[in-house]
Amino acid sequence: MPEDAKQWFKRNLDHNVPGGKLNRGISVVDTVEILRGEQLSDQEYFEVALLGWGVELLQAFFLVSDDMMDTSITRRGQPCWYRIEEPLKVGLIAINDSFMLEGAIYYLLKRHFKGRSYYSDLVDLFHDMTYMTELGQLVDLTAASEGSIDLSKFSLAKHRLIVVYKTAYYSFYLPVALALMYAGVPVPAQLPTLARTIAINNETLPSLNVQNGKSTEDDPYQLALDILLPLGEYFQVQDDYLDCFGKNIGKIGTDILDNKCSWVVCTALQLASPEQREILDTNYGRKDSACEARCKAVFEALGLRTRYATYEEDAYTRINSLIDTVPETNYGGPVKLKREIFRSFVQKIYRRQK
Repeated sequence: MPEDAKQWFKRNLDHNVPGGKLNRGISVVDTVEILRGEQLSDQEYFEVALLGWGVELLQAFFLVSDDMMDTSITRRGQPCWYRIEEPLKVGLIAINDSFMLEGAIYYLLKRHFKGRSYYSDLVDLFHDMTYMTELGQLVDLTAASEGSIDLSKFSLAKHRLIVVYKTAYYSFYLPVALALMYAGVPVPAQLPTLARTIAINNETLPSLNVQNGKSTEDDPYQLALDILLPLGEYFQVQDDYLDCFGKNIGKIGTDILDNKCSWVVCTALQLASPEQREILDTNYGRKDSACEARCKAVFEALGLRTRYATYEEDAYTRINSLIDTVPETNYGGPVKLKREIFRSFVQKIYRRQK
């Protein structure tokens, strides 16, 4: 490749992949170490960290494209990639740049894992999680299309559908499933796609068999999904709250201006008086700071700060109760499924401020 193309891709990687908290990628390493109960060798750490960077590359792919779709201004305290003007203007080249970030995942997997018994499972998992996320993005964009503001399309059920597909699968389940595969936990013929602990879009939940407070399901991938999808929903509700009420969160909150189907507005719609609903109908989703301020005044009047605090404590208690049901099963050698895996996720996000 020409040197200028190499330098462009390097700028793309440097701007978009590091810079966040990297919790998704770090979680892959942490989870493998917890599963094995021992430190990794240098080669093992390299390989597991590479899988973690695969998750971060996927995150970067989503964020670069999402920022363009939302016409966002900042991301992680700096201008969104498509808005960069110096030393060279990015603009719509960011579309191709997002594809390159995604393509880098499969280049790295092929280079470092081809020939492993679980190589095809890794590839399938990344593809499946990408598709789930894109489905969530589709529902989000069509529910909140600019120029067609209709708050009757919003509901907490719709919000759950969006956030589970758009966030929970790739941010929470993907890192743990990758760690399970790398650690040698047997992969079922069909990986689970539906948690038994969360109803999405009024679907009937599959059976959850529990005896004496312990799950009788022995598939660790299903057990992980049962905990991590509700955890991902909690994380996104938290993110929605911080977008509206947070301080110094590293980005400019735009959910109100962008007509987003967020937990904040969906909760407000359930509680609003006719007069307050009229204010939301005429101001939400308008690219006007005065309209945004009127919506925030309604949210404050409805006590959404207090309602969120109650939601967070309830979610924290419920998720920890689910973790308590996980049987700490040994999967050969030192590999053992441990509740600590899931508690580490909870502690990273509980009461976070950004």
